[in-house]
Amino acid sequence: MKIEDKIQEIKSFVLDMDGTIYLGNNLFDFTKDFLKTVEETGRNYYFFTNNSSKSQQAYIDKLAGMGIDITPDQMMISSHVMIHYLKQNHPGASIYVVGTPSLIEEFKSFDMPLVEEDPDIVVLGFDTTLTYEKLAKACHYVRGGCIYYGVNPDWNCPIEGGDFIPDCGSMAKLIEASTGRFPEFFGKPSRHTLDYIIEATGGNPGEIAIVGDRLYTDIAVADGSDVTSILVLSGESKKEDVASSDVKPDFIVDTLEDITTLL
Repeated sequence: MKIEDKIQEIKSFVLDMDGTIYLGNNLFDFTKDFLKTVEETGRNYYFFTNNSSKSQQAYIDKLAGMGIDITPDQMMISSHVMIHYLKQNHPGASIYVVGTPSLIEEFKSFDMPLVEEDPDIVVLGFDTTLTYEKLAKACHYVRGGCIYYGVNPDWNCPIEGGDFIPDCGSMAKLIEASTGRFPEFFGKPSRHTLDYIIEATGGNPGEIAIVGDRLYTDIAVADGSDVTSILVLSGESKKEDVASSDVKPDFIVDTLEDITTLL
């Protein structure tokens, strides 16, 4: 099917953020026109970020500062996928979270039973406040046989100037070196995230498009499903990367602007 035909079937767009709608703190000049056109044509848009170091409200505030006002249900974050799963599958289990104060507060806002000692579950987030004490405690509990989950699997987080800092996946590798255990992850591209997106949008998978700039997260999350994946070349991935990737997008466009013209 041609992209112009498929776009007509899409009712919900789930957008990555950095590299897709903005770069760092600079909103792309075509983003607002895309969002406006989505609304004017009776469709919905949502945002999804894998970054588990910040709260949902932090992203809502960042978008507001760029002139994009959204409701909380339009802002999906990887930590909510994790929390949703824990509530459904481990109700009442005590949890030790390795994460930023923002991530801890996010868990508390959902009344999750957090503890510092003898947890049933260890949850590893993207912790930009990681200390040796937290790391040692996590390794002790993981080595002792606790259930062990990771929020997002990214190896690196992009920062201003084109550089990167170690993300949650890299921190998990450090713990693996000490304990021999690697966690099950819940952000993109896990099936947990895909199921969460489908449920949260209330849509038919064939009417959902996930749009992003990373092949191994944004595109991979829709792989093997009826959800449409659209790779934008405004961020990390380049067209030549697709040829060497095991994960292939359904469609490739330069930017969101190319989708706007098809709505």
